[in-house]
Amino acid sequence: MLTGAARSPAELLAMLDRRVAGVPLEHIVGWVDFCGLRVAVDPGVFVPRRRTELLVRRAAALARPGCTVLDLACGCGAIGLALAALVRDIALYAVDVEPAAVRCARRNLAPLGGRVYAGDLYDPLPPRLRGQVDVLVANVPYVPSEAIALLPPEARLHEPLVALDGGPDGLDVLRRVAAAAPGWLAPGGHLLLETNPEQVEVAVTELVRAGLAPAVFTENEFPMTTVVVGGDS
Repeated sequence: MLTGAARSPAELLAMLDRRVAGVPLEHIVGWVDFCGLRVAVDPGVFVPRRRTELLVRRAAALARPGCTVLDLACGCGAIGLALAALVRDIALYAVDVEPAAVRCARRNLAPLGGRVYAGDLYDPLPPRLRGQVDVLVANVPYVPSEAIALLPPEARLHEPLVALDGGPDGLDVLRRVAAAAPGWLAPGGHLLLETNPEQVEVAVTELVRAGLAPAVFTENEFPMTTVVVGGDS
């Protein structure tokens, strides 16, 4: 990847030096392979993980052409970009609290007509979206605060803490997303969340508390990742 990205031997050596120093490969070359797409990802922006492709597949199974999709904590916009490639003519909205992520997501999603808002979860969204969202995806941070120090240096040193730290049990942001989701979902709409298998029981409880009918999905390819889906009931 470095050889393909470098425009000269000197640039390749500089890239190698940065990689040896621990800078994520994706930040060096400026893109990440996600769901078979080349997605731009800037320095300081959360790098989408392959395990999140499970979230995309579950969301695509629920989406229909012309539906409204909202991606909370969108990062570089990879989930929305992948969904738009799988489902035709979706109306795509995305939100992130990190300015660098918002700039990156706008660059990725603008060609699709996607609208990216800067702010905390639902706060910056236009009121007209209330009750109109068919598919709400949220890959929010779910690492417990005390486990941040155990993450690989590529993550804890080069990605924003707000994209990693989920609070004492890792589910602080998930709780907020679930509690407010019913006010934004359209009749028959769905909320989809990525989490750790050890957190599933609590996540399901939060969906039930919000009045959403829960379902849980896993895949052998990504045993440490679970998608929890809450349906409007």
